[in-house]
Amino acid sequence: MAGEQSAPSGPDLGAGIAVASVPDGKLIGGHVGKEAVLLSRHGGEWFAVGAVCSHYSGPLPEGLMVGDTVRCPWHHACFSLRTGEALRPPALNDITCWVVEQDGEMVYVRHPAPKAATSKRSRKADGPDSVLIIGAGAAGECAVETLRREGYEGTVTMFDPDPDAPYDRPNLSKDYLAGSASEDWIPLHPDEFYAEKNIDIVRNRRVVGLEPRNRRIRLDDGSTRQYGALLLATGATPIRLAPEVDRGAGAHYLRSLADSKAIIAAAASARRAVILGASFIGLEVAASLRARHLDVHVVAPQARPLERVMGPELGDFIRKLHEEHGVVFHLPHTAKEITRGTVVLDNDERLPADLVVAGIGVRPNLELAQQAGLEIDRGIVVDELLQTSAPGIFAAGDIARWPDPHSGERIRVEHWVVAQRQGQAAARNILGRREVFDAVPFFWSQHYDVPINYVGHAEQWDRLAVDGNIDQRDCAVRFFRGDRALAVATIYRDVESLEAEVAMEQVAV
Repeated sequence: MAGEQSAPSGPDLGAGIAVASVPDGKLIGGHVGKEAVLLSRHGGEWFAVGAVCSHYSGPLPEGLMVGDTVRCPWHHACFSLRTGEALRPPALNDITCWVVEQDGEMVYVRHPAPKAATSKRSRKADGPDSVLIIGAGAAGECAVETLRREGYEGTVTMFDPDPDAPYDRPNLSKDYLAGSASEDWIPLHPDEFYAEKNIDIVRNRRVVGLEPRNRRIRLDDGSTRQYGALLLATGATPIRLAPEVDRGAGAHYLRSLADSKAIIAAAASARRAVILGASFIGLEVAASLRARHLDVHVVAPQARPLERVMGPELGDFIRKLHEEHGVVFHLPHTAKEITRGTVVLDNDERLPADLVVAGIGVRPNLELAQQAGLEIDRGIVVDELLQTSAPGIFAAGDIARWPDPHSGERIRVEHWVVAQRQGQAAARNILGRREVFDAVPFFWSQHYDVPINYVGHAEQWDRLAVDGNIDQRDCAVRFFRGDRALAVATIYRDVESLEAEVAMEQVAV
């Protein structure tokens, strides 16, 4: 969904527009010169900021104004209308704030506000002497940025065995794998960003031991590091096929940039691909390989793709959508044996395969926490502040099981935006902010030209309610338990998705 923006449209806000044409609480997209600008007002206050989301260039005028903030319609990033500051992921970079003046019945957007005028945090933040973060994925990266945004000046070090981390992992199965995004899009920031922020990233090193009593970690090279506070953000690892299934065929998995590159390299000389698993990753890989003109077959044990998460109606739609693009499904089946050139199914059907990609789920990386004696329950147990059972140790992302106030249950969610927002909250709590993590879970999935946004969390539901027409790609599907909507999935109803998120934020069990 990232791409070049067209020339700015709408009214020339520099030349001024009538006050009466800007209703209170509405978003007006226009421009000043060649710059796209968003104008709005809240009560008697005027706001103007850049009109393009700093995440994937989403159109902010098509989003939702909530108080003095604006939320992006595509992936629910949130910005301050007062300062342009990126308040919530997935956006990490601020947008420009503009000076607005009202003169009688006209309002004018004059020029960008000075940077100093939009700086929210100039004070130093108290905190531990040092913060170590294990994992440079969504949670870890967002945590280090937040520490510096909050004014923390102590030592910040992030460890990850991945030589390329941190980067935009969702793109690995979408535009980058499809060939429509260059590798330049993948890093979240250039290396200079981390150097300027005095953030030390230790790559190609694995943390192999955690000593909570000594506030110390051990690395695979035998060295140790002390910490004042520690954030575990170790993420998850793809579940691998049993050796008796993958008989030296070398099935591919997708978690890292190196994995995505390996699939791209293999696809260059392949004609036929078999995807094992109809998960979000599996189906996004299927769509991306179809964009590279491979014949694609999907094998999965479920009767419908994504039915457990999305329900039967959306599951049928997603299957039909992929079939319209040439994907062939083999459901419900599993692979019995994979050899070079062939995948044998449990019904003995043989599928020719030059490339096999397995997307059969992931397991949270809990080994460090288990070895250190932290409380574990299908994830690392954390409280509402994302603190573990050990003093000074926090956990965020795929590994954390937290008390969700909206469902009344402890949940663990494997979504990029959730991990980012937890990293943000954990960083603030490391600094003593005592910020309860109560964000509503959100994720998006892209299938060809169809985005699906999902807010909330519904592991089980009593009934589904479909508003609109799924086949016409205009719908909202609500997942109910009793009379409460636990989650809402939408297709091309971006504002409705944002409104559902806001409504859920107001409800706690």
